[in-house]
Amino acid sequence: MRELKESIRRDLLILARRRDVITEFRRNRPTVWQPDQVRNPNGVLDQYFNDETAWELIAQKLEEGHPVEEIELKKPPGKKGYEMKIQLEPDQPLLYVKLQMGSGKIFGRSFHYDR
Repeated sequence: MRELKESIRRDLLILARRRDVITEFRRNRPTVWQPDQVRNPNGVLDQYFNDETAWELIAQKLEEGHPVEEIELKKPPGKKGYEMKIQLEPDQPLLYVKLQMGSGKIFGRSFHYDR
């Protein structure tokens, strides 16, 4: 695993902010996108994340320079993915986020508590 290049961080941030995103499951691109099962510690009206607040958190963390690691994906083989582990609250599991860049889009591959 390698730390993210700033140019890739910038591209991920731009796409996340523009909401050029896809979170659907495909056999060649498995997805575990569960924002509604992750407690949002900053949620005023909603106790749990939704798609919009999940992407807002991702964009915020990218903007703040939160650590992101580049990984090689198993599906599709040889493609790059980007992982973040985020501590939302003390004494709670880390939030696991995995992203994949596409052609002008980000694929949200994972958004769930780390197992």
